Amino acid sequence: MNQPLYRVLLVEDDIRLANLIVDFLKTHDMHVEVERRGDTVLTRLINYHPDIILLDIMLPGMDGLSLCEKLPDYFSGPILLMSALGSSEDQIKGLELGADDYVVKPVDPALLVARINNLLRRHSQPPKPSDSKSLTFGKLSIDPHTQMIRLGDRQVDLTSHEFELLWLLASQAGQVLSRQYIYHYLLNIDFDGRDRKIDVRISRLRKKLGDNLDTPFRIKTVWGQGYLFAPEAWNG
Repeated sequence: MNQPLYRVLLVEDDIRLANLIVDFLKTHDMHVEVERRGDTVLTRLINYHPDIILLDIMLPGMDGLSLCEKLPDYFSGPILLMSALGSSEDQIKGLELGADDYVVKPVDPALLVARINNLLRRHSQPPKPSDSKSLTFGKLSIDPHTQMIRLGDRQVDLTSHEFELLWLLASQAGQVLSRQYIYHYLLNIDFDGRDRKIDVRISRLRKKLGDNLDTPFRIKTVWGQGYLFAPEAWNG
């Protein structure tokens, strides 16, 4: 059985509708957690790191539009607003406040999945090295054109596979990338729960980049979710 491809936070106070959405998204290999109040969403994000947030507008505690303004300080992924308010003015307001898309309820489940997948493709695709400028994090610099890595005053030699993985992580610094996503992007296969190719590459990267192998702080393991490149960890 495949691991969930994406993590979804559904903010919806209609229990029946929320259960229907959860059941349907699970059939599309998505892990869904539900929050029923707007004023508890930011606290939920401390422990749950979704790839996308589905956000109802009419919520107890804090409405979805007010929450939409606050979320960018806590969440860098796409936000999909869902509302029975379907006028052009409502949709424009939601998009201007930071939402990436807007669907009118009741929404066809297949259409909702298509919108989710479209947003996640747009957000999760890192820039290709050939199209990108160098990345710098403290004493670490990554040149995508020469594939040269420097950490302080030394050059770090990586294989092409190790460089591809480092670039994928660093170009989405601060975001948790699931093993499923990494396998899809680098190997074009599903992660089956047993394959350790990526784990081995991560271990080699950590060793070459001076990370702590017992308690990594530069390329972190987020248990049950994936790996995170810590952008603030390269000054020492």
